[in-house]
Amino acid sequence: MHDENATPAPEESTDESTGGHSRRTVLRTAGIAGAGLGLGAFATGTAHADTPAGAPAASAGTAGTAEAPARKGKTMIGVPFEARSTVRVGIIGLGNRGGSMIDLFLALPGVRVVALCDPVKDKTAAAAKKVVAAGQPAPATYTNGDHDYEKLCERGDVDFVYVATPWDLHFDMAKSAMLNGKHVGVECPIAMRLDELWALVDLSERTRRHCLQLENCCYGKNEMRVLRMAHAGKFGDLLHAAGAYNHDLRGLMFDPKYYEGPWRRLWHTRLRGDLYPNHGFGPTANYMDVNRGDRVTHISSFGTPALGLAEYRKAHMPPGDPSWKETYIESDRTISLVQTAKGRVIRLEHDVSTPHPYSRINSLGGTKGVFEDYPERIYIEPDHTDDRWGDFGKYAAEFDHWLWKEHANPPGGHGGMDYIMVFRLMQCMRLGLVPDFDVYDAATWTAPVPLSHASIKAQGAPQAIPDFTRGLWKKARPGMDSEKPKQS
Repeated sequence: MHDENATPAPEESTDESTGGHSRRTVLRTAGIAGAGLGLGAFATGTAHADTPAGAPAASAGTAGTAEAPARKGKTMIGVPFEARSTVRVGIIGLGNRGGSMIDLFLALPGVRVVALCDPVKDKTAAAAKKVVAAGQPAPATYTNGDHDYEKLCERGDVDFVYVATPWDLHFDMAKSAMLNGKHVGVECPIAMRLDELWALVDLSERTRRHCLQLENCCYGKNEMRVLRMAHAGKFGDLLHAAGAYNHDLRGLMFDPKYYEGPWRRLWHTRLRGDLYPNHGFGPTANYMDVNRGDRVTHISSFGTPALGLAEYRKAHMPPGDPSWKETYIESDRTISLVQTAKGRVIRLEHDVSTPHPYSRINSLGGTKGVFEDYPERIYIEPDHTDDRWGDFGKYAAEFDHWLWKEHANPPGGHGGMDYIMVFRLMQCMRLGLVPDFDVYDAATWTAPVPLSHASIKAQGAPQAIPDFTRGLWKKARPGMDSEKPKQS
């Protein structure tokens, strides 16, 4: 079992599970294997002979535009939260991620944690002690099986539900929250199927509740500085960007004390594409104002053989370990090219199965120059000449986002961007502001999960990315590059 006080590795992703859901995860994922990935009309043709269980039919290429279903409610673009003096939060999932993020919710004024849910009672009890130690009333707890989260969502004293559970549970939990009148924020990815992404968009519009992909990397200090520089024209006309999740997770995926149960590793037996595009896609989409004046139209993906996890297992796992029954098909490295309506290109990468230093790449280029991260470096005209990289730090004073100027040394993990994200979200809820991103961003940033798999199966044939905004992407509007509110 997870240590309930464990915290993620310094650069670990934001998807940590509640171990108590692991048995249900295995069972439900097996159900997904029988149902396909919900590509529906967005993937045509027949599956290859070697298509694994759970894979969508491979497309022969979708050169056209994916047709959007009719809107079932009014758009959620530009819809503010209802202002409130106190935000009452319910948390579902108290493993590594949820068990550490609760500290950030408790650190904020005007926020109360009123309800907790995890089938592992020890985790829930430990989290409840944190709430009381912070001077708040003891929270209600829900530990009675896999569906007790529904009772948390039904409570009348919860304004916002935070979901930090295994991936295949995200859709059901977000759906339950919205159907019960709650705004909901979900760790990455928000769902695993294209039909589920459309369902969340429709449900958000119908219930008038925000459904948010809590992409912490959008709030990274470098990412926010690059965003503001891009909007100020420092890179000229934008041309290309790149983002990634390249992180050696082999040891963690085979460690039952970290990912309780094999839920994350099992996704490597079912999909070949980019399982975790959000950390790279979210920031780069923001740079290019995707859904705010531009939109992504197609994705073409390519994948290497799946060798890394099997080699690691051979070297480290004893005979008879349950992992020996698994056959891995997830490409050790996926590379995707995403086209936008304005002709720009975004490159996405995913690799958690081979040895390499951590990198999200985080690059942006335009007609005046380029920024590249890991390590950070910049070259833009007329500031830099002679083919020599310049100092990115010299732009901090002018272009650092007000959130980072106001919170120079934020607490929490991932260099403080977790705290910045939670602070800003709770600020928007308290003051009745429009959130920095919305359900359309959530669906867009996650769409590469099923679509990259379909493209790889079709030998890189482009897959149409749906326009989840149903045409409203053409209108420029605010996003992450927010103005500091006059109220605190």
